[in-house]
Amino acid sequence: MSQNLLSQIFSLSAELVETSCAQGKTIATAESCTGGLIGAAITATPGSSAVFYGGIIAYHNSVKVDQLGVGSETIETYGAVSESVAAEMAAGCRAKLKVDIAVSITGVAGPGGGSVDKPVGTVWIGLATATELTSKRHDFPDVSRNKVRDYTCLAALETIMGALR
Repeated sequence: MSQNLLSQIFSLSAELVETSCAQGKTIATAESCTGGLIGAAITATPGSSAVFYGGIIAYHNSVKVDQLGVGSETIETYGAVSESVAAEMAAGCRAKLKVDIAVSITGVAGPGGGSVDKPVGTVWIGLATATELTSKRHDFPDVSRNKVRDYTCLAALETIMGALR
């Protein structure tokens, strides 16, 4: 990870912890292709235990279904990397961990596994709050697997910050 990207991630994580503490908002993550990077970034900030409840690493589809309540029919219809799955992951994470804000990640980090519709670098980030359930597609083409994961981590932190603003 480049030093600039790393600095951005940790700076934003610190801002996120400070802001969510000030607002009394709790946070959780449901991560697939990032494998816990977002939770690790948040918990690198001292005091994060006041607001970060935890995360569910739902790398395999069975975990998405069994732990997060994603419909198996949703995965069959749209694929694991989709707007619908990201939304259901976020909603399930928010409900299961009983937090104010949950963010979810599902994507194709590569180097294989991509398709015409979902090339390597395609990531969906879901967000669930008391009043909002959204998913947004992000594309990080032509970068390494680790860069896809790093850029996704930053985008997820930005997504949470957007919900706090």
